[in-house]
Amino acid sequence: MILTTTNNIENFKIADYLGIVTGTAYDSSYTANGTKMSFKDMFSMTKYYEKYSLALESIKEKAFQNLKENATKLNANAVVGIKVDVEPLANSATLLVSITGTAVKVSEF
Repeated sequence: MILTTTNNIENFKIADYLGIVTGTAYDSSYTANGTKMSFKDMFSMTKYYEKYSLALESIKEKAFQNLKENATKLNANAVVGIKVDVEPLANSATLLVSITGTAVKVSEF
């Protein structure tokens, strides 16, 4: 499946617009690959940012998988105009990633 932030795909023609699709995922920003950050590591900025980055990538990947599954349900072979939104949930260490785009059917020229 082709995923792009642009509204068209080079060397492809959009044959059909199938609708807007979303993919969401959330998890703790202190968790990455099933391991939690230790209390001591929270005070090391290097380790904090490293864990935070790994956790964000993991959550984003889950959201993209959900987006692809929802596009596949519409028989799409591409998603164009993708927008990614990352929001921290209030008063928690939880991040919410929401991805939206337009599911389309494309064919080569």
